[in-house]
Amino acid sequence: MDRIRIVGGRPLNGTIPISGAKNATLPLMIASLLTEETLTLDNVPRLADVVLLQRILGNHGVDITTSGKRAGETADNGQTLHISAATIVDTTAPYDLVSRMRASFWVLAPLVARMGEARVSLPGGCAIGTRPVDLLIMAMERLGAKVEIDGGYVVAKAPRGLKGGEVVFPKVTVGGTHTAIMAAALADGTSVIENAAREPEIGDVAACLNKMGARISGAGTGRIVVEGVSKLHGARHAVLPDRIETGTYAMAVAMAGGDILLQNARPELLQAALDVLTISGVAVTPTNQGIRIARNGGHLDPVEVTTAPFPEFPTDLQAQLMALMTRARGTSHIVETVFENRFMHVQELARLGARIQLDGERATIEGVEQLKGAPVMATDLRASVSLVIAALAAEGETIVNRVYHLDRGFERLEHKLGRCGAAIERLSG
Repeated sequence: MDRIRIVGGRPLNGTIPISGAKNATLPLMIASLLTEETLTLDNVPRLADVVLLQRILGNHGVDITTSGKRAGETADNGQTLHISAATIVDTTAPYDLVSRMRASFWVLAPLVARMGEARVSLPGGCAIGTRPVDLLIMAMERLGAKVEIDGGYVVAKAPRGLKGGEVVFPKVTVGGTHTAIMAAALADGTSVIENAAREPEIGDVAACLNKMGARISGAGTGRIVVEGVSKLHGARHAVLPDRIETGTYAMAVAMAGGDILLQNARPELLQAALDVLTISGVAVTPTNQGIRIARNGGHLDPVEVTTAPFPEFPTDLQAQLMALMTRARGTSHIVETVFENRFMHVQELARLGARIQLDGERATIEGVEQLKGAPVMATDLRASVSLVIAALAAEGETIVNRVYHLDRGFERLEHKLGRCGAAIERLSG
């Protein structure tokens, strides 16, 4: 099993290209099930989750090809996928595949919308909380599907097609919103989705669906209106840049010190996180090429942050901010309101010398003068990269184990940091 070795104490300088967003890529790939024509996606990141979803879609009969290398391309360019669901041969998504990636449960919506039926395994447990699918099922029922649970599978049927309806979510849900939009796109009539998630990735998926012939308005707000159409066609769409990767590398530079251009990053996708970095004493400068992050010699100030759905501070950057605040001059507080069990990185940061106290959903971080390298273990995707951030400023060597978590969501992390001055390498076996 691969590990990552980091020797801390080196500032980061140079350029880090930001990849396409994982959290947009996955639903965009799933949306290909809505049409028999080819959907072409550009700027697709090379991630373990993308490879796994290709396998899951292949199980339904979807053909996926990757464009060959073009002149002038480098490993920093996202890949192009051509996804063809011309013939869906199987409407069952089995447990052995769905259990490995929760987002794959979202195939339920396009399969029912296009084929009139689907049998999708319940996704099972998750390291960072239960994340139930009840709201996704509710959305399908509001649009006319008959749903039952049978032997650990969600069986949904709409033999005469889905019908437009009103979906009112009792709480904001990204997965539920993706599900409702995809289902409503081919429903008969108009659907209204209230208390919809406002994340940029929702807007990106809606923009792609509109290119495919859907009629979706209001994406990016709390109220989305979808006028159903009888058929969608193929399209070409470039995935938006990954705001979580952007914020992660911004905090890495803030931790290690230095001056980095985050190429292709868009500040409006993570303004709340950038505002927190500015409060902590980091220089944040939007440019025509992306966002420049710099901290040269100045100390870090403590912050008070509560995670919440977009446009507030994202839960997916909570672990990274906590790592950064271990070096602040003073006491910081972070309140996690989105996922339970999302403080599992705390005990691993403590191995590096962090001082963190937990009280329910509230973490109190007392800044320390110096972290010290140690062997640590990743527990989930975002927790694992928080350990990398901490290790960049720790004295001596840190070994991060279970880096397969990192490969799920960060493309070529050790290469991007290494060429900017970090002493980082992957150890195989």
